Amino acid sequence: MARPPRFDTDQILDAAVQLAASAGPAGVTMSAVAQAIGAPSGSMYHRLPGRTALLAEVWLRTVERFQEGYFLALGSAPDPHGAARAAARHVVAWSRAHPREASLLLYGADQFGRAEWSEEHKERADRGNARVYDSLHLLADVLGAAGPRDHDRVILALIDLPLSLVRRHLRAGRPLPPHAEDLAEESAAALLTAT
Repeated sequence: MARPPRFDTDQILDAAVQLAASAGPAGVTMSAVAQAIGAPSGSMYHRLPGRTALLAEVWLRTVERFQEGYFLALGSAPDPHGAARAAARHVVAWSRAHPREASLLLYGADQFGRAEWSEEHKERADRGNARVYDSLHLLADVLGAAGPRDHDRVILALIDLPLSLVRRHLRAGRPLPPHAEDLAEESAAALLTAT
């Protein structure tokens, strides 16, 4: 009977998140992850073919986990304004609950080597991004968007502003203040009253 592997993919990606949060994408190498989990360097290649795949997988797992909660937030309220406020709050609440993962996402996929990712990884990323933007455009339409300016307003309210609030604190190494979710929600509500 074959011996079960000592290190699974989630352990590898968890270590990669830690490294990315502390040293940025450059700190995520196969040998650094192996050292972090106490695995022989060679065993890393049984799970992932190389650093490019490691960077793609850690980025995609993190962003997909964020997006799953984002879609739940968008569907959590019976009215579109409530859904928008919940989505804005989610960006901050998820970042508070997962500061290392949020720090990783602040770098962006390009800094995690997206240009070198496999087509499968790129398509996976594109599907997730398209799903987010399709949902936001649909929400904008339900809110009465009259054109591109209103669609941009929804993206500003539900992505850009909450992320800027998170970015300012995480990049400075500070925890998010207790009122951050309220600020994100209030900002979204104020912007969307014009839609």
